[in-house]
Amino acid sequence: MALGDDLPELLTVKEVAAFLRVSPLTIKRWGKRGKLPAIRINARGDRRYKKEAVLWLLGEIKKETS
Repeated sequence: MALGDDLPELLTVKEVAAFLRVSPLTIKRWGKRGKLPAIRINARGDRRYKKEAVLWLLGEIKKETS
């Protein structure tokens, strides 16, 4: 079983923070800096993060070149 296999495809700020063992505020800051791009959903603008992006940040998967 590989790292992150049990994660859903889209993660909340709290889920990413818990997985990476950092503060939710750190996750939001990384999003603003472009280190971890967020998807905004609903009228409130809640953030969701792709599992691929989180694993790429950890170096678990290589970024695809197009």
